Amino acid sequence: MSDSQAWGFTDDRGTELGAARVPRRVVAYVRAGAALCDLGVTPVAVYGSGHDGEVLDPAKEGGLRAAGVTYLGPGRALDEELLRELRPDVIVDVTYDGKSPYALDEAVAERAGVPLAALSVGNELTLSAILDRFGALAVSLGAAPDAQADPETQADPETQADPDADAAVSPAGLRAAEDALREAAARSGLAVLALSGAGPDQVHLARPQAWPELARLAGLGVRLVDPGPGPGANWLTADWGRAAELRPGLVLFDSRAHATAPGDALSDVRFTPWNPETPPSPAAYARFFRDVAEALTS
Repeated sequence: MSDSQAWGFTDDRGTELGAARVPRRVVAYVRAGAALCDLGVTPVAVYGSGHDGEVLDPAKEGGLRAAGVTYLGPGRALDEELLRELRPDVIVDVTYDGKSPYALDEAVAERAGVPLAALSVGNELTLSAILDRFGALAVSLGAAPDAQADPETQADPETQADPDADAAVSPAGLRAAEDALREAAARSGLAVLALSGAGPDQVHLARPQAWPELARLAGLGVRLVDPGPGPGANWLTADWGRAAELRPGLVLFDSRAHATAPGDALSDVRFTPWNPETPPSPAAYARFFRDVAEALTS
């Protein structure tokens, strides 16, 4: 796509964005930025959420650190002068409610005179639809339609030389990972609980249908455990004893820096990391599905 070509994109709030030329300098929320990086669009900088600190969370970084992308700290404390110095053409965030960007106050973008695109990552869309939307945005920003290869595969000459490497083309790699997960789930039959540790006395138990990737796991045959009735649309907050009572065979634990690791309350249970803010790219979800398949059958 030519830089001189006019650009237009409608985000998931229905906001119509446009520019005289294709944006090349992208600043993004870290989850969106890591997805774009996978898809062939490298941001000039990324910012975090209210959960994030002054250092980029390793669980969220994807290929950003390897690509040398600058991390600006939490979006709500973003240095607006630094943002203007970066001369962004567009800012990309996510939205959970279809109305507001998640990690950055939209007034910041308005004061900087920069259009802001917010793409939905909530459960009103399927995982497939979310991936399609990020793919469409990446293509509008100049990525090749098939530029969705796994960065780890691209960086490994031995893997590149292997024509059977399922991550070499991520849409195919994602399908292969889903097939492997479907087979693993059918063989295993383990009950799977997704959770986020909130300290020694408290844990957030995920409601599977509230999370597009967990709903996709269920669609592939994984026996996800629902924590039961109670307050909370996405999580049921309880003590660790409640998690043990659900008798999971495998726990998907929140691997982000602000979450606490499972304690001794869960014994004789397999564990595998889960990032509730996995970058919405085929490559990232292929890796996650392969990890879950391996955990189910190990």
